[in-house]
Amino acid sequence: MSDRPSHVVRQATAADAVDIGRLLHDFNTEYDDPTPGPERLAERIKALLAGGDTAVLLGGPGPDGLAVLRFRQAIWAEALECYLAELYVVPAQRGRGLGRALMNAAIELARKRGSAWMDLGTSEEDVVARALYESLGFANREGRPDGPINFFYEREL
Repeated sequence: MSDRPSHVVRQATAADAVDIGRLLHDFNTEYDDPTPGPERLAERIKALLAGGDTAVLLGGPGPDGLAVLRFRQAIWAEALECYLAELYVVPAQRGRGLGRALMNAAIELARKRGSAWMDLGTSEEDVVARALYESLGFANREGRPDGPINFFYEREL
């Protein structure tokens, strides 16, 4: 899915669950977020992939990065919505274009699956990720450059 050999991106299968679990665990550990551990994450990913509404893209030979996409039926269009649930690149590979390759592949996959748009959430402090998303056309302004700022809220239940 990527045109640069060093940034080969491919769609994951259940056989990749151990690598996906490791990457997701490392992601949460790096940012001091709770994690159930790589083994439990691998099992959860297997179930999500089997359900068909989740896709995972892997990049790099390690693999060294991933993008997790969740698809759902849209309300306002006869199409899918695509939510970028996670984007992670291992620290040693950051700044080399792997995140961009994963995002380009994610956008391509979302289009192929019939998504009308993609949304995501990130923190104000993650300026590197925000710069990447904005360079790819994502906006946090509603409708126009001077429109109101969009907010993403979450709550543990």
